[in-house]
Amino acid sequence: MFTTTLGIFLLGLTVALAGGFVGAAIGANYAFAMTGFNVFAAWGMYIGSGSGAGFDFLAFGPFMGPHVAFAGGVAAAAYAHSRGLADGRDVSEPLARLGRPSVLLVGAAFGLFGYLTQIAISFIPWFGSNTDSVALTVVISAVVARLLFGGGLVRRDRMNPTARGFWARIAPDEANHWLRYQEKAPQYLTIGAFFGILGGGSAIALATYFPGAEQWAHTFAFGFSALVVLFLILGHGMPVQHHVTIVGGLAAVKFMPLIAGDAFTWGEWGETIRWAAVLALVVAALFGMVSAFLGEFQSRLVHQRGATHIDPPAMAIWVSTTLVLATAALFS
Repeated sequence: MFTTTLGIFLLGLTVALAGGFVGAAIGANYAFAMTGFNVFAAWGMYIGSGSGAGFDFLAFGPFMGPHVAFAGGVAAAAYAHSRGLADGRDVSEPLARLGRPSVLLVGAAFGLFGYLTQIAISFIPWFGSNTDSVALTVVISAVVARLLFGGGLVRRDRMNPTARGFWARIAPDEANHWLRYQEKAPQYLTIGAFFGILGGGSAIALATYFPGAEQWAHTFAFGFSALVVLFLILGHGMPVQHHVTIVGGLAAVKFMPLIAGDAFTWGEWGETIRWAAVLALVVAALFGMVSAFLGEFQSRLVHQRGATHIDPPAMAIWVSTTLVLATAALFS
């Protein structure tokens, strides 16, 4: 959408500057919660008019896309950390409270960087259309911010050098962790399975009852999950699972036609389709578990090993999305 004409491109460019600034001002996690509200607004616009502009511009574009607003807030927190003003891994606090325009301007710069990087990724042959370019951009932006402001990508002093085995060396502890209540395999795998089914079920329903909606169907539960993060910020021990619901939804939508067979059409609901939906939800649960594991693995491998935030769910989303799309292509 934002490369069709020079005018549209420049519009997105300018709004992305503001989006990154605002993400820094209100805090990265609050900006991400706003993404959830924008996802629901985008669905209202789509159902009412058939237009995907709400997704392209509001929820996943320069207005409040995670690669712009959330990433801008993460980078600004990293910069504030380098100046001794904030904890670089705390991306919930609004940075406007610091009263330092320079911090917010770093957010604006990274909002612009995210906007341009996501477009560049989308133009990569095959890969650009078979991954989540927004999530990958969030990761790239955070890595760049850590390299610039965080004192190196991985700090060995945040590992356990006396532990035996790689997994033990990167195990979380009281000082280095992400979410203590979902870091063990039974915890994150059950979250992956059931939130994966939730995402898959909502995606199948929306793709069925709103013809043409299958391209966006996996985003609805993602919007719900983004709003859950708002309650996490406010002090409630909520599960972080947007990397599960979006991947589960995508898996269900991509695999249901493959399971149903050549005669499948979105909108029909015969006996064969009902069983195909159940099996598609099993696939959603499996990929949800994979994404949940990847989120925890990335947290242990990189996020916990530095002084700034590198988002575990974003890493899990782009890897899992690529796995879903590549696997579905093999079976198609």
